[in-house]
Amino acid sequence: MYTGQDEKRLYEQAKHLLKQDNGSAEDTVAQLKEVINYADWKYYVQNDPTLSDSEYDGLFKQLKNMEEQYPELVTADSPTQRVAKGLSERFPTVSHLVPMLSLDNTYNAEDLTDWDRRCRELAETDDIEYCVEPKYDGAGISLIYDDGALSRGATRGDGVMGEDVTINIRQIRAIPLSAALLKYGVKQIEIRGEIVIHKKVFEAFNKQRAAEGLSPLANPRNAASGTLRILDPAEVRKRGLNSILYHISAFTLVDSMARPNELATHYDALKWLYSLGFPTPAPDMKVFKRIDDVIKYCHEFEGRRDDLPFEVDGLVIKVNDFAMQERMGSTSHHPRWAVAYKFKARQATSKLVDVEFQVGRTGAITPVAKIEPVHIGGVTVTSVSLFNEDVIREKDLRIGDTVLVERAGDVIPYIVKPLAELRDGSEREIKFPTHCPACDSKLERQPEEAAWRCININCPVQLVEHIIHYVSKDALDIRGFGAANVQKFYDLGILKDVPGIYDLSADKLKGLEGFGEKSITNLLQAVEQSKKQPLNRVIFGLGIRFVGETTAKTLANAVSDIREFYTWDVDRLSTLEDIGPKVATSVVDFFAREENKAMITKLDQAGVNLRNEHKGITAADGELAGKTFLFTGTLGHFKRSDAEKMVEDKGGSILGGVSAKLNYLVVGEDAGSKLEKAKKLATVNILTEQEFLKLIEGQQP
Repeated sequence: MYTGQDEKRLYEQAKHLLKQDNGSAEDTVAQLKEVINYADWKYYVQNDPTLSDSEYDGLFKQLKNMEEQYPELVTADSPTQRVAKGLSERFPTVSHLVPMLSLDNTYNAEDLTDWDRRCRELAETDDIEYCVEPKYDGAGISLIYDDGALSRGATRGDGVMGEDVTINIRQIRAIPLSAALLKYGVKQIEIRGEIVIHKKVFEAFNKQRAAEGLSPLANPRNAASGTLRILDPAEVRKRGLNSILYHISAFTLVDSMARPNELATHYDALKWLYSLGFPTPAPDMKVFKRIDDVIKYCHEFEGRRDDLPFEVDGLVIKVNDFAMQERMGSTSHHPRWAVAYKFKARQATSKLVDVEFQVGRTGAITPVAKIEPVHIGGVTVTSVSLFNEDVIREKDLRIGDTVLVERAGDVIPYIVKPLAELRDGSEREIKFPTHCPACDSKLERQPEEAAWRCININCPVQLVEHIIHYVSKDALDIRGFGAANVQKFYDLGILKDVPGIYDLSADKLKGLEGFGEKSITNLLQAVEQSKKQPLNRVIFGLGIRFVGETTAKTLANAVSDIREFYTWDVDRLSTLEDIGPKVATSVVDFFAREENKAMITKLDQAGVNLRNEHKGITAADGELAGKTFLFTGTLGHFKRSDAEKMVEDKGGSILGGVSAKLNYLVVGEDAGSKLEKAKKLATVNILTEQEFLKLIEGQQP
């Protein structure tokens, strides 16, 4: 939707608008609309906010004030007239029964007092009861239960339409699959809430990712939102998501029964849901009759926010009585009967004393700011990631700057901006390296990417991770190796690169802790056996950027020997199934590098299979020749890898996604978006596992 140039321009435009030194009203309103729409897209679709909450709120308030001052400039597509826009296309979209609106924000006692005044005017009474609950920092969801059973779970999306993620919602154990709703005469109900991650679960998950050489997830909110969009339900289940449900947005009763007492007030409704097994904030809710008591509670609660198991960024205050809520109504953006009290951002100032450049697992160079120690929200911060060179340039950061530091999501620290007005002329430009800090290889950057990368496969910082990938189960599958042993052998100097795996011997391993005669024999046998692995596993094991298992099979089937790729260009590679320009460019770059050719030569000398003896046979002679397959959902009769091998053994090929080129989609349990997309394509044959087995056996499915 937005190009890199667009994003840079809009980011700069947002910063300019925040200064509020703008031109004509018409131009300012147009700019504000564009920037806010962009910020919405980054937040709700990309899960990568470009502005802080306070900056976004400032821009939104500025637009709102301008439109109130110049009503002729209000248009139907203004962010004030609708909720945030933008949907991912990975899941089918569905309509919410009632739009999921945003909340208006307050930041101090004065704001809350003013909101209370408006509530009393709208309700035409001073007798208002307020319910206060934590504002959980997660991913918004909407659940529908029909006849007591969970029938649909959807993301917030654009507030009107969301993504159907029911299959992933079902993996969250906190959310009941059924409840005794019919007992109370409730035939259908739509419940709103947040998907959240327990702080300890999030911390443990990031430690595991670090141990596996993967980058940590930024914060619980983005982790929850990103997990909901993962296409593999098993992976969703592993991440330990939780949920807090905080609002009933719609319901219908059996035979037009009278509304049950449990649905008279917000407080009673959430207590009722809690009693039925739904995760609600009932234990942490409070009811007050005076706004002064609400304000006092907000200040008290902010002081103990760290004691909660989930991240919160404020409190939500709601008019408790449902009938009163209905009378007060909503704007197109937010309900009038509810407001968010946002906690103060966890910010502090420090001095930027240096920048170190770290080499990541994929060769990406990450600048890390070293700052004078500063205490923020119970944590002493000394290092802050600057992500990439563009961030340094966009923020205009310099060594020696006094900088504003914030803990994003109360977890990850980041530099908001330099305090340029405090500069005294001694500050120095941050110079991004042109060569890798670890191996001195020249860094490269693709035009569409933000990161500079070291693409030297022998870079010592990356090397251990390359070896771990090479020996992994889905690559050469050398059992008994594992990440810990790779690291140990590397540290001891007995393993220096991927070909060095085949130079290991009993003499080199003898005497090492944990390696007796039997374990040494088993490891060396596994190393020897790996030499016979098919070419596609070798290609995958080489760790070529953007080349996954399916693409590796496509590449392997296109050649008789891996070294044929030395002469292939992007155009030729792009003719292969499911290989686009980005993948093709990566493959060409990999095989053009002399150090990679040298590694392949060493693997050949060690006896590793680099040939595909069956090139052309499966494509022309198999019973499924020319047919394309894709599997979705959980298969009950066999592993997906085994099913794919059945297809390939009979001449068929596996695609990476649903498209017009797909002939057969084989559907297992809990099939997701691939099935929905395939249903829209008349050319795709949808098979059950049993029908697939018949096809493999040569029968009509």
